[in-house]
Formats: sequence, C-alpha cells, structure tokens
Amino acid sequence: MPPVREALSRDRVVAGGVAIADADGLAAVTMRRVAAELECEAMSLYHHVPSKDALLAALADEATRLVVQATAAVTAPTGVDAVRRRCLAAREVMLRHPWAPGLIGAQQHTPPSAWALYEQLVGTLSEAGFDDDLAHRAIHSLGSMVFGFSTELFEPDSGDATPDPDTMAMMAQQMPHLARMAASVVHEVDGALSVCDTRAEFEFTLGLVLDGLERERVRRAAG
Repeated sequence: MPPVREALSRDRVVAGGVAIADADGLAAVTMRRVAAELECEAMSLYHHVPSKDALLAALADEATRLVVQATAAVTAPTGVDAVRRRCLAAREVMLRHPWAPGLIGAQQHTPPSAWALYEQLVGTLSEAGFDDDLAHRAIHSLGSMVFGFSTELFEPDSGDATPDPDTMAMMAQQMPHLARMAASVVHEVDGALSVCDTRAEFEFTLGLVLDGLERERVRRAAG
C-alpha cells in the first residue's frame, strides 16, 4: 500500500519555499521548483498562492513570523534591554535565513506578521515609560533592526568583496581616506549578513539608537 501523502496546503507551500531559499538562495525559488520539492504539479500551488510574487510575499511574512516567535519569550531587567535582546534574537533568525533581509526590505506592503512585532515593541517601550510619541519615533529609529538586520546601501551579490591590489593602489591615490579605512578595518564573514554586518557592528548601531532613545525618555520625564 503506497504511503499517504500529506495534503497540500499554503503552509506546506511556504515551508517548501523557505527550504529552497535556505539551501540555494532566493533566486532558486520558483513555482516549478517548489512543486518538485513537494512532489506535486506546479499548477496545484496556485490554489494556495496565486503567483510567484505572492509566494515571495508569503516567505517574507514567514520570516517575520519566525522573528516574532523567537523574540516573544525574551525578557530583561529593563524595557530598553528587552528591546536590545529581542533585536539580537531576531538577528539569529536572519542568520539562519540570509535571504530574508533583502526580501523583507523589498516588500511594498508590511508583512502581516510584522504588526505583532511592532505591538510587542510599543508595549515594551510603554511599560518602560516611553510616551506614544517617543515610542513612534523609536519604531522609525530602530528601522529594520527589530527584524534583526541593518540596511546596507550597497551589498555585493557574492564572492570576495576585498578590492584587488590594483584597485587598492588606485584608491590610495584618489581616495586616501577610504583606502586607509579599507586597509585598517577587518570585515568578518562568519556570522555576517553582509560584508559589514558583523555582530559587533550591529550591536554598536543598536546601542547608539537605544541609548539615545533612553536619554530622550529621561529628558521628557524630567521636563
């Protein structure tokens, strides 16, 4: 007797897309490839996601749902510390799914799961003494860091981003400040979402934002 296949569902389609993106990158996620992963006909997928764009939007929402799941149980002595720890927990999710930051950032509409993350953030800040105006500013100030990544202006697609010797020589002549910085700053690859997105750099930026928000909260409370 042949084994009974699990019924096709939207959750299975999304999980199949996540598995492919994790293994081979987002470019490998196609309706045909997902169908092959789930051992079904590609047309069957359209009963659950109407298009490839809808599938990619569902993957972005799944990534944000995983962030909500990972950060929900995080606690800390203060609200600001809780936000800090949640951003770092969210970053662990992004490291497991390195395709997610670019996909989330490319969405034209907020992934539905993100609203739960914002609700969590505003609730934590409110309990820590932030008024609604400052909590609103905090959302904008933290930006993508609550999802566990920071937005880079330019990110290399792949390969070694270290300039070759000829480029370094040209930089030394024409752009001495950039050349000096490139030669002196070490860019770690392990545990990074982009060439410059190391944990230390992420924490540094996060600390600047949260420390500034806390100073503003104290100033408002005293005024």
